[in-house]
Amino acid sequence: MAATVIVLTGSAFLPILGIRFDWVPIHWISGIVLVVAILFHLVRVFAVHGFREMIPGPEDIREAAGDLAGRAGGLKPAKYDAYQKSYHWASAIAVLAVTITGVIMLLKIDTPFWRRDPSIMSDQDWGVVYVIHGLSSLAILFLVILHVYFSILPEHRAMLRAMIAGRGPLFARGNTHEQD
Repeated sequence: MAATVIVLTGSAFLPILGIRFDWVPIHWISGIVLVVAILFHLVRVFAVHGFREMIPGPEDIREAAGDLAGRAGGLKPAKYDAYQKSYHWASAIAVLAVTITGVIMLLKIDTPFWRRDPSIMSDQDWGVVYVIHGLSSLAILFLVILHVYFSILPEHRAMLRAMIAGRGPLFARGNTHEQD
């Protein structure tokens, strides 16, 4: 998913910066790959891992409030903290918004699957789709920058190694045996 988001971001913003290339095919094909990756992720989450560990609860609110007040008791083992859950949900909402609007925008271009039909919506409706797509794209760009920034901070190096290795938060805290 990350690779497709990077390709989509590059193919969207590089032409704005003046770098000229045929970006539309790259953009819509990688968008389709992102849709497939999202569907795979959702199947894997619901069928294999379960989605409960990413749902924020009252304990997460207390943990974040305590951290912001300077009295945090530390992270609990094998648990995503409130900030990680918040980041995940912000990313999920932004990526879903850009994906849904992107699929709608596919109707305006010729693909091997269909002929373009821009008359499917009014100009005002297309404007709303473009605004949502653009705002969610900027949100994703912000979240990627935020992700890179926090991943290079020294206090988060263990989490970065765990992400690269494909392990969870418990692995990042030095215990290699995941809890059930």
